[in-house]
Amino acid sequence: MADIQETHESRSGGSMKRPWVPPKFVQEALGRLPLVEDGQHPQKRFYRSRAHCNPLSHNDACEYPPHPGKMNWSVLYPGHTDPVVRFLDVGCGFGGLTVALSALFPDKIILALEIRAKVCEFVRLRIEEMRKEAPPRARNAAVLKTNAMKYLPHFFRKGQLQKIFFCFPDPHFKTKNHRRRIVSERLLTEYAYLLQEGGILYAITDVEELHQWHVAKLSEHLSFERVPEETLAGDVTVTAITRETEESKKVERAGGRKYWCVFRRRPDAVVINASRRRWPVWSSDEEKHEEE
Repeated sequence: MADIQETHESRSGGSMKRPWVPPKFVQEALGRLPLVEDGQHPQKRFYRSRAHCNPLSHNDACEYPPHPGKMNWSVLYPGHTDPVVRFLDVGCGFGGLTVALSALFPDKIILALEIRAKVCEFVRLRIEEMRKEAPPRARNAAVLKTNAMKYLPHFFRKGQLQKIFFCFPDPHFKTKNHRRRIVSERLLTEYAYLLQEGGILYAITDVEELHQWHVAKLSEHLSFERVPEETLAGDVTVTAITRETEESKKVERAGGRKYWCVFRRRPDAVVINASRRRWPVWSSDEEKHEEE
C-alpha cells in the first residue's frame, strides 16, 4: 500500500520495518483486493448501484460491433461452437432470471444485457463462478454491458431471437420521461424485427400504470398478439419471471403485486395484411406501383 506509510516500527516502537497492512475490508474499499475470491460467489453489497439510469445519456460508454457478423460470441460462451443467442434478458439486474433460464433451457444460448457497469460485473462474476462448480452450471449464459435502447441491431440478426424478457424496467413516471421507457412503439418495431415468427415477449412490473402501458403499446402494435393467461398455466418461463428475479423476490417480501403480460410475434404475412387493412391508402399505392 504505497499511500499508507505507517509501519510496524512506528506503531510498536520495534525495529522491524514491515509495511502495515490494513484490514481486508479497508483494502476492498480502496479497490486493492478483488471483491471475489476463488471458489466464492460475488456478494451484492459490493456491487450496489442506482436502481436505474438514463438510457439516453449512456452512449459512449458502451462497446458494440458494427454489425452482427462481426460479433465473436465464442468468447462469451467457451465450449460452444458457433453459439447463437436465442433468449435475451434485457436489463438483467443481478442475473436471477438469466441463471434460472440457463438451468431450465440448457440447450438454449442465453444473453443478459445490463447498462450499469457494477451490476454487469456482478453478473459476469456470478456466471464465472457457477461455471467452475462441479458439475459446471450456466455454461450457456453470459452478460454484456450495453444500451439496449440503442444497439440491439448491432448484435442480432433478423428473426434470430426466440424469447425477449423485460423484467421490472424503470417506470420513468414523469410524462416527459416516457420516451425513456424500454417498451415503446419504435422499440417494439425493433424487437419484432429481431424476434422470429412466433417468438415470445415477456414483460413484468410491480407498477400497475406501467403494466397498462405495456399492454396498450403491445396490443396496438401490428406485429404482436397477446397470449391468453389461461393458456400459460404451468409455463415454467412465466414462473421464472414471477419468482426468480431479485426484484420479484423483493416485491414478494414487501407484499406487493406483480403484473405481467406475454405477447407473441405474429407471422410477417399476417402483419402485412393487417397493415393493409389499417392503412388502405398506402396499400393501394403499393399495388398500383406493383402493376406498373
